[in-house]
Amino acid sequence: MRLYFIRHAQSENNLLWDTNRSSQGRNADPPLTPLGIEQADRLAKYLRESRKEFPKDWQDRSKTGYGITHIYTSLMRRALQTASAISRELDLAMNGREDLHECGGIYLDDGETGERIGLPGPTFRELNNQFPDLILPEKGADEGWWNRPYEIREERFPRARSMIQSMIDTHGATDDNVAIVTHGAFHNALLTVLLKLPEDHNNWINMNNAAITSVDIWEDGVGINYVNRTEFLPSEMIS
Repeated sequence: MRLYFIRHAQSENNLLWDTNRSSQGRNADPPLTPLGIEQADRLAKYLRESRKEFPKDWQDRSKTGYGITHIYTSLMRRALQTASAISRELDLAMNGREDLHECGGIYLDDGETGERIGLPGPTFRELNNQFPDLILPEKGADEGWWNRPYEIREERFPRARSMIQSMIDTHGATDDNVAIVTHGAFHNALLTVLLKLPEDHNNWINMNNAAITSVDIWEDGVGINYVNRTEFLPSEMIS
């Protein structure tokens, strides 16, 4: 099994931080910026145009293309917009997963106390109206799919382990090439778990908007093929 961790393209919150180095005025569930929409389109076309059959020798696989067989995505709007572009280009269904959300979840800071307050987020019905091709979990979310408190740091690593185990259970004994559209901080949690890095350290593995990380998972180990690939974007579009 090969996993491609793909960070969503530039969101309005990303632009806010890049411009002001501040999260004041952030959106709890931001959409992509115009630049982000173009990044997502270029990413999707790159994945389609690079689609080739992998050779049998796994050592040559990272040189030959993608051949993505499945798409999983966070239910946050910026990830869904990115996954939707990929889904259209590759003519593959996109499978929504609640456990791929960004660390923290859907929240805003309380203006007086600074406390991070979890918000409901969109319902499954609302998500389906915006993204008709999205396949959602069977259980509906009538009051918003998040609808819980802010996710604290200690909760992200168990979630990452559970998500990886789910991929192994579903795709581990196959030659599937699985695209997982997620977020920058959760990408770090996933690699921290896969590489068995100390979870009490502030590990940071850079991941630009719309970038790709390629990981092979075998029965007895993990192979990192590359991290933060953005060669499909011109330098002025990297964010």
